[in-house]
Amino acid sequence: MKTEYLNFYNNLIKLTTNKSLYLGVKSSQDSFSDRMILFLLHFAFILKEFKNKENDKKLQELYDFNFRQLELTIREIGYGDQSINKKMKDYINVFHGIISEIHFWDELDITKKKEKLSTFLENFDDIEYLVKYFDDFQEHLSKNNLNSYIKSVSNQ
Repeated sequence: MKTEYLNFYNNLIKLTTNKSLYLGVKSSQDSFSDRMILFLLHFAFILKEFKNKENDKKLQELYDFNFRQLELTIREIGYGDQSINKKMKDYINVFHGIISEIHFWDELDITKKKEKLSTFLENFDDIEYLVKYFDDFQEHLSKNNLNSYIKSVSNQ
């Protein structure tokens, strides 16, 4: 296991556990699924921002590492082998849907961005806040490079 990939994964966890992201949750408690979707959204924006020929191999390694870590997390929660395979397949499909939906993020107006996020975050009322958050997150990513993001602890 590469330490820098673990740092990257931990950065994603840190971003995902930011309490301000959950202020718009409809129920009194966020769910594992809510946290997973926010994790996948962060990861999708990172892949979108840093996708280029130079980063292809490293991004593929990060993708593989992150989904292995997510599988381990699901196992730790106590799901059985059959349900883990189904959950992982579902999350990978959701992730690819997220990537597809945010591909043209920069060209969308706020209404379209809210629609895109609402597709994945059904348990959230304040989608406009999350649109602003992910706009800011993407801007933060654009001011850095992939290696600096992998090797350091995120301040976002």
